[in-house]
Amino acid sequence: MIAVGDRAPDFTLRDQNREELTLSDFAGAKSVLIVFYPFAFTGTCTGELSALRDDLSTYQNERVQVLTISPDSFYTHKIFAEREGFEFPLLADYWPHGAVAQEYGIFNEEVGTANRGTFLVDTAGIVRFAEVLGLGEGRDPRTWKAAIAAL
Repeated sequence: MIAVGDRAPDFTLRDQNREELTLSDFAGAKSVLIVFYPFAFTGTCTGELSALRDDLSTYQNERVQVLTISPDSFYTHKIFAEREGFEFPLLADYWPHGAVAQEYGIFNEEVGTANRGTFLVDTAGIVRFAEVLGLGEGRDPRTWKAAIAAL
């Protein structure tokens, strides 16, 4: 798994609007909160992303950009974003399946999806916060707030 102090692996993925986003495009300008989630439309994942939506200005602002990632397709992400009112990028780690999650060391081979990984990457591309939980474990977004405040 990628750890605090490591350089974050760069990636380019498509969001729910089929637009490409590249992690390194934020270098020098914004830190990035990367939130991997296993599946759209599931209770825990919807709850975690809803916590981002409901307090978005804390997580995404002039200093920080939110990027969420799952191995679902961008078609799935489009409907998920519309139904839940998500106004941040939902990136599709669809093909090659889970490649970015694998680079971050959080791909769950048994299930074929990403574990719940969260990484805060600073403007120099260095990981300043990292957590990984299993599929059935929910994360506490307050830890993300504390990590952002500590930047």
